[in-house]
Amino acid sequence: MHVTSPVREPLIQGGKTYADVTEDICRHVEGAPTKEWKIAFGISLIVLAYGTVCLAWTWWEGLGVWGLNKTVGWAWDITNFVWWVGIGHAGTLISAILLLFRQKWRTSINRAAEAMTIFAVLCAASFILMHMGRPWLAYWALPLPNAFGSLWVNFNSPLVWDVFAISTYFSVSLVFWYIGLIPDLATIRDRATSKVSRFMYGTFAMGWDGSAKTWARYEYISLILAGLSTPLVLSVHTIVSMDFATSVIPGWHTTIFPPYFVAGAIFSGFAMVQNLMLITRVVYRLEDYITLEHIETMNKVITLTGSVVGVAYITEFFIAWYGGVEYEYYAFFNRMTGPYWWAYWAMMTCNVISPQLFWSRTLRRSITFTFFISVVVNIGMWFERFVIIVTSLHRDYIPSSWTMFSPTRYDIGDYIFSFGLFFTLFLLFSKYLPVINMAEVKAVLRSTSAQLPGKIAGVAKVRQRGTAEPAYNKDKE
Repeated sequence: MHVTSPVREPLIQGGKTYADVTEDICRHVEGAPTKEWKIAFGISLIVLAYGTVCLAWTWWEGLGVWGLNKTVGWAWDITNFVWWVGIGHAGTLISAILLLFRQKWRTSINRAAEAMTIFAVLCAASFILMHMGRPWLAYWALPLPNAFGSLWVNFNSPLVWDVFAISTYFSVSLVFWYIGLIPDLATIRDRATSKVSRFMYGTFAMGWDGSAKTWARYEYISLILAGLSTPLVLSVHTIVSMDFATSVIPGWHTTIFPPYFVAGAIFSGFAMVQNLMLITRVVYRLEDYITLEHIETMNKVITLTGSVVGVAYITEFFIAWYGGVEYEYYAFFNRMTGPYWWAYWAMMTCNVISPQLFWSRTLRRSITFTFFISVVVNIGMWFERFVIIVTSLHRDYIPSSWTMFSPTRYDIGDYIFSFGLFFTLFLLFSKYLPVINMAEVKAVLRSTSAQLPGKIAGVAKVRQRGTAEPAYNKDKE
């Protein structure tokens, strides 16, 4: 006896057919840019232009234009770097790990999440180039043969590990994203009406013909890339956390950082996915594909990872007290009650308290509330990185060197540059490429209950005419 649970709602709503899926998702790619898109793109270009001017001035004048000093040598630059790397984690998690676990709800959000990963990693890499001061020498971070005598990278430095981890993560994520695009690019190629569009999409579709052998290879390579990407989800932010954990600075020297950073990265990444997808579903009228079920499921992940991050905060304080090291204890006590107390309590409010409101199903399924909390979570995660970095540095072992950090307009301008870059790339992606994976959505498409009676009646009429027709199996439908 086959029993289907009536509790779970369909992933795709509105009684969509395969043709409907193609039309709905290709509509914004094939049509002219909307007024809303032009306004958003114009704003992002203005922001990017302003940030580019600030970045150019930073490189021209040197890092002295930032608010760094002898005591606080890392501040907004590394804070923003870690923040952007964390945001880039959700895409690979949704694409790779949920694919291996056969979670079908990922199909409507994985394409945009993968694109978000790539753009966020590019923003993170930009801060590494900024912090170098002389970006034209960035290749020195690679272990390349050279004629400079003993010049060689220090393989014992976690900063070098960052180079390998982030470049590998970016490469695999880019290939994974592109491979998933190929079937949809072929669909747009076949629908194209202009020679330029047919040539461009046809070139990137790489001769896709939709045969059974082609689909088999596509599934095979997707599983291989998912297997390669899965350890990267855990390893990249683990290595980023070692930038701090391998030091001997109180507040940084702790073994809890790797799992703590990974959980925080997934936490902030899912929040950014929520922000982007909630806007996308309204602008491109994709409410039948990005449903309340998708939003609620992602909110559950945000609640889980937010709880893990909250436990990590408490564990840090417990270890600082239990370890009996007065410098470690003071570092955490200073975070809570020192000059930067406001940043610490903003972090606790945004990251620990606000996600717990999602225990309410009503709030979990509220689009407005979800968007608000997702913004709050990303603000809180930025404050977390700021608290970890700045409050651990601004008061060291010598009271005479204690100082405060204040960002300059170039610190802020360089941060604005990353936002301009991110949203410019995402808007271009959302206009010229399908934001939802058509092929995977069609694979999970199910007929709605409204369609079933008509099909059953049609089969009955065929049988009455005596035509040899296979029996209709409602369970298979």
